[in-house]
Amino acid sequence: MKKIVILIIVMVIIISISIGLVVINSKESKDKQEQAIEVIAEEPAEIIIYDIEEGYLKVPYNNMANKNKYEWDKYLKNENGILKYEDNIYTTKFGIDVSEHQKEIDWKKVKEAGVEFAILRLGFRGYGKKGNIVLDETFEQNYKEASENEIEIGVYFFSQAISSDEIKEEAEFVLSKIKGKNITLPVVFDLEKIKNDEARTDNLTEQEITNMTLQFCKIIEENNYIPSIYANAKTFTTKMKLELFNNYNKWYADYQEKPIYPYDFDMWQYSETGHIDGIEGNVDLNICFTKK
Repeated sequence: MKKIVILIIVMVIIISISIGLVVINSKESKDKQEQAIEVIAEEPAEIIIYDIEEGYLKVPYNNMANKNKYEWDKYLKNENGILKYEDNIYTTKFGIDVSEHQKEIDWKKVKEAGVEFAILRLGFRGYGKKGNIVLDETFEQNYKEASENEIEIGVYFFSQAISSDEIKEEAEFVLSKIKGKNITLPVVFDLEKIKNDEARTDNLTEQEITNMTLQFCKIIEENNYIPSIYANAKTFTTKMKLELFNNYNKWYADYQEKPIYPYDFDMWQYSETGHIDGIEGNVDLNICFTKK
C-alpha cells in the first residue's frame, strides 16, 4: 500500500513539473513571437522617400545601411534661409557649391555673407556619345579666390563614366588638378541624373553603378583625400548598394524643409535656389555635419 501511495505522489510531481515546463516553454515562445513582431515593426519592408521629379516614392528598406541620428524637429534652425543644426553630438558649417554656371563670383562678399566652405565643380564628362572630360572653366579662379578669403574647399566631378577604364580616367584627371592644392573637404563623385535628356549612363545597372562608384572612392582614398558621393534619395536607395558605402562620406541632395530620408549623410544640399551676396542668380546651399 505504501508503495502505491509513493508511486502516486511521484507521478503527481512528474505531471506538475511537466505542466510547469509547458507553461514556461509556452511563455518563452510567446515572448519570442512578440520580439519578432517588434523587430518587424521596427524594420518595415518599405519606406517612403522624396524625389524632386517624382514626388513621394515607396522603396525597399535597407536594414544593412547606416542610419542617420539627426533630430530635425528639436535641433534644426532656419536663420533667414541659412540652416543650422546643433545637438550634443553634431554641429554644422554653412556652405555653397558652385560651377561656371555662377559665372564670376565676388568671394570677399561671399565670405562676409557667412559662407564657411565651398564645394567647387572641378570638371565633368559630357553625357553624349563621345563623353569627353572637361575642366570647369571657373575652377582655377574659384579655387584661388576662395582660398584667399579663407573659405574651406572641397571639389566635385560630374561623372558620366560607363566603364572601369573611364572611372580610372576621371579619378586621375581630378587628382592631377588638385595636386598641390589645399583641399580639406571631400573629393566628390557626382551621380547626378541628367534632367529632360538622354545620358550615356542611363542603362547602367545597380551593380555597375556600385562598382564604379566604389572604384572612384578607393582611388581618391588611396591618394590621401576624403572621398564622397553626391546623390539624391532615389539614387542612393534604388541605383546602388548603399550598404557597401557605410564607411564613405555622403553628400545628400534634398530640398524639403526636413528630410524624411533615414540613412546616414555628412553634408546636406538643402536648396538649389539660394541667394548669397557676391553671386548673381541662384546658388546651391549646404550644411556640413561634423562631430563635436
